[in-house]
Amino acid sequence: MRVRTVETFKVPPRWLFVRIETESGLVGWGEPIVEGRADTVAAAVHEMTEYVVGRDAGHIEDIFQVLYRGAFYRGGPVLMSAISGIEQALWDIKGKSLNVPVYSLFGGPVRDKMKVYTWIGGDSPSDASRGAIERLRQGFTAVKMNATANMDWVDSHRKVTEAVERVQAVREAVGDKLDIAVDFHGRVHKPMAAVLMKELEPLGLLFVEEPVLAENQEAFVELKRISSIPIATGERHFGRWAFKNLLHDGGVDIIQPDLSHAGGILECRKIAAMAEAYDVAVAPHCPLGPIALAACLQLDFCTPNAFIQEQSLEIHYNQGSDLLTYLADPSVFEYRSGYVSRPTAPGLGIEIDEHKVREMAKVGHNWRNPVWRNEDGSVAEW
Repeated sequence: MRVRTVETFKVPPRWLFVRIETESGLVGWGEPIVEGRADTVAAAVHEMTEYVVGRDAGHIEDIFQVLYRGAFYRGGPVLMSAISGIEQALWDIKGKSLNVPVYSLFGGPVRDKMKVYTWIGGDSPSDASRGAIERLRQGFTAVKMNATANMDWVDSHRKVTEAVERVQAVREAVGDKLDIAVDFHGRVHKPMAAVLMKELEPLGLLFVEEPVLAENQEAFVELKRISSIPIATGERHFGRWAFKNLLHDGGVDIIQPDLSHAGGILECRKIAAMAEAYDVAVAPHCPLGPIALAACLQLDFCTPNAFIQEQSLEIHYNQGSDLLTYLADPSVFEYRSGYVSRPTAPGLGIEIDEHKVREMAKVGHNWRNPVWRNEDGSVAEW
């Protein structure tokens, strides 16, 4: 079962897929992507190809170690995302070769269905309450929204009031029928994060995500002291070593490793096990495509402390193509009463429409996140 070819496909709206084929004809798919840097990650995947082609596709741990530790410089979003996509594809092949879902290879399922949440409001959540009502009608039981648009290091209380009023409008529109998570997106600096979290506390939030940038890790402990809202972070942490101090410091309640950034399925299973030892929950980050979501679900169904899954159906980033576009059978991601059923097909549990992928790769994309500026002209966090 040796690897014969490794191909990448840059497809709309902003995704990068990798296809690995073995000499026996088995095909596995992965999703290596840094949003806005697809070409950079594709180059990294192709540089790693010489360490993968000719190898036994079932030697996943050793291939990971070669790609990670065999380089003097390691870690970071680009290299870890490239490894992640390759690793996902290898697990897809492994499961298919044994005719079992990937979660069966990690001790088997621990649940029958997985709770999912969906996005409302877009980057600047001006009409989130109407979106929440629509999501409730669609059967979802949890939503996430951005707290605010751009914020200066120390900003006016008016922006805090506006942010709280938006969240309050959602709460009043749906009552307790929807869990509400609020993403600060790393846009809010520590002085304003403390104020905003205190003001949001009475609204009964599921969690607050990235209240400050990941590199300001020490601030999480301070924010925990002033608010009882669960704190979630981890989408910008890469590999288990990045999560080690985060968990040890005790400032987070929920970690959000991204299986397309943090090292793939097995690496994130190791991270989840570390979190379990600290009594911390797992909610994998996934505003991405169908392969990334399929990988996340394989993790969710074998991970006791996973409690909710992000997914990108109808997210505001998906212009022109959406989560189900590249699936031969879209029903695999059918959501019922806010849950997705456990996949039973082998590998990652999905069948990619390869013809569609190749067709749309001719279109490609050049997605970039916007560059925001404060009123004084200085660059703001997006």
